[in-house]
Amino acid sequence: MTFALFMLILLSVSLNAFAQVALRKAMLVAMPLPAFDRPLSLALHLAENPYLWAGMILFAGSIGLWLGVLSKIPVSVAYPMASMGYVIAAVTGAVFLSEGVTLMRTGGLSLICIGVYIVAQSA
Repeated sequence: MTFALFMLILLSVSLNAFAQVALRKAMLVAMPLPAFDRPLSLALHLAENPYLWAGMILFAGSIGLWLGVLSKIPVSVAYPMASMGYVIAAVTGAVFLSEGVTLMRTGGLSLICIGVYIVAQSA
């Protein structure tokens, strides 16, 4: 796997993880409303939520880049690389949403990194 291809994968996966954080923020902003018992009110509130739109745009960019990844490597190599998104989302959630990352969670994320490294070496 070339460095450029790995960077394309990393960028696609990062955009996807950032989209998850943006969508979480959108829901945190929306939840003060009596959200789920009034679905129309929630939908209208979310439609004007910039975090929701940012998440959707980030997802679209991620999908576009991911198509480029899939055009270059087998899905059996590409899809396990998407696991890096778990690590990126955890770090981004901790930094921007003040979500806690426990020692056990850090251990699990470390195992994911080891697995991604092994898959990358096999490509």
